[in-house]
Amino acid sequence: MKKNTISHTSSFGLLVLVGLCEVGGGYLVWLALSENWHWVYAALGALLLMLYGIIPTLQPAHFGCVYAVYVGMFIALSLLRGWGIDGVRPVQYDTIGAILCSGGMLVMMYAPRTCKEIMVCREWIDLKLVAGRWQR
Repeated sequence: MKKNTISHTSSFGLLVLVGLCEVGGGYLVWLALSENWHWVYAALGALLLMLYGIIPTLQPAHFGCVYAVYVGMFIALSLLRGWGIDGVRPVQYDTIGAILCSGGMLVMMYAPRTCKEIMVCREWIDLKLVAGRWQR
C-alpha cells in the first residue's frame, strides 16, 4: 500500500507524539503496578501504549525504518522525562549518546533517497512470506 508523503515537520511531530505516548503510557503503568497508584492510571497507560502502536502507521516510511528511528526519540524523551519528573539529570555520556542517536535518527528518516534506494525498499516491503517462501 502506497502512503501519502507528509512534511518533515509533521513526520517529526508524529515521532515526538509516539514517543510521548510510549514513555507516558509506560510510566503510568509503572506507577499503578510498582507504586500502587489507582488502577485507572494503568488503564490510561494502556490506552497511551495502544496509541503508540497506531500513530507510527501514519509515517510514510516502512516499518523497519520508522521503528529504528523511533528508538532515537525514545532515548531522548526517556532522559528528558527522568530529568524533568524524577530530577535525575543525564550525565555527560547519557547526553553524548542521546545526541549520537538523535543524529542517526535524523539521517535515517530524512536523508534524501535516490530513486533506486526507494525501489529497493519498495521491493523489500512487497515481499510476503507464503508457505515458508518469500514471494512478491
